[in-house]
Amino acid sequence: MNLAGDLRNTLQVILARGAVEIRDPAGRVTPASPVSWEVRGASEKPLLHLWAENCNVTRRVLAITHSAEDRLALAVERFGRLKPERLEIISLPFARGAKDISREDFCDRLRRILAEQFPDETIEKISVAADLEHSLSGIYTRGILRRGSSSIAFLAVPEGESQDALESSITYALLWLERSRQSARFAHLAALRLIVPRGKSDVLAGRLRGLDGRVALQVYELDASSETLAPVNPRETGNVASSLVPRRESQLLLDRAISAIAPILAMAPDFIRAHALPQTREVVLRFLGLAFARWQEDKIYFGTDSVWQELRPQNQGALKQLIANLRSFRNPLSTDLRHPLYRAQAERWMQSLVCQDVSRIDIALDPVYVYEQVFAQVARQHSVLDLLCVTRTKRLAILELKATENLDLPLQAADYWSRIRWHQQQGDFARYGFFPAIELQPAPPLVYLIAPALRFHPTTDSLLLYLSPEMEMIRVGLAENWRRGLRVMVRQ
Repeated sequence: MNLAGDLRNTLQVILARGAVEIRDPAGRVTPASPVSWEVRGASEKPLLHLWAENCNVTRRVLAITHSAEDRLALAVERFGRLKPERLEIISLPFARGAKDISREDFCDRLRRILAEQFPDETIEKISVAADLEHSLSGIYTRGILRRGSSSIAFLAVPEGESQDALESSITYALLWLERSRQSARFAHLAALRLIVPRGKSDVLAGRLRGLDGRVALQVYELDASSETLAPVNPRETGNVASSLVPRRESQLLLDRAISAIAPILAMAPDFIRAHALPQTREVVLRFLGLAFARWQEDKIYFGTDSVWQELRPQNQGALKQLIANLRSFRNPLSTDLRHPLYRAQAERWMQSLVCQDVSRIDIALDPVYVYEQVFAQVARQHSVLDLLCVTRTKRLAILELKATENLDLPLQAADYWSRIRWHQQQGDFARYGFFPAIELQPAPPLVYLIAPALRFHPTTDSLLLYLSPEMEMIRVGLAENWRRGLRVMVRQ
């Protein structure tokens, strides 16, 4: 028997296939670069050394327990351990990207951090693999911790993920909680633990305040440098100044721009609307929701996507042609439904139709007072509220729109609701010029979730169960051909 020779031959076969994953009791790692290897020492108990940019593994090999083209399993000894362990090298069907490898590394690191931070808890399950069937993303690390007879579901956000991924983490944490409770083994979970990078919990303030107080939520911030977890009180998270821009600022900006933009508005008065953006000191012109021109500091720019040019006498024809194209292709009767101008910014198009007469969504809504953009400064981020209006009985109403399926819709609405509710309780709407001459009801705002009837994500009902009972939700399903006119199919 020549174990060393057999090991060399087997390694050559599996490593020649390309990317691999190395697994042992401590976890798993996907090398970020091609694996280098060496087999040395006695032929009966050779020493195996595997190394790459992000891994370095040395083990004494006792036996090859399984050998195939795509998988090698070894019985090995690790220095300082008395019992043999299992080491596997798995061939991957494709090379994983740097982001995937980073997330897997985070999963392994989090396993160690949780064990050190919570020595009385045992990790029963941990994974970063996507589960599309149950709408669980591969961005986050999720798992189950057990302490005595109780269990805790947890979800963690790796450092360096996008703002959208961070904001959506509560949605995915609740979906993981719901999924875990469907298992008989974890049916009685005591709490949900959300782990975010250090200094990032403020971004989640609105969504956290929009949750039902009965949700046993624990929030921790992870300091990557010291690998420590610090608890954050979710009910106190995000005590950051939030302010509405006074309506007079928007009106003053429109008044300054009106003489310059009036000729453009006149080219398609039924379709073009002007929107003041005080935070950038500009006025944007939108054709059925699609931005195609903007006024800024007495200059006008026009274009689409990232290609913009200043309007001058010599390119007036180009602007007229752009508007002619918008008339032709951004048209509910367009014959080219795949044209970029037809498909772009569908939610803005829907918003423009709803804004024309909100009573088409619900006769209880007052079409006189409708605000398309309400800017609030929260955790250094500007957020745009789709539509803020009022019922005929003077109760605030928030309209959150989605043109396509979006599982984050309920928590986005909860975020806006909690901010608007806070400003309502401070009396800010009257102070900043919203709803003039109206005495608003003190009741919490209504929330309308608006989307094509078949485009509500299947998880919507489950997520709504975790929101504050103060939040009264009305779901409005539109006909699929909403561009040709709003028609409510479902209201519940």
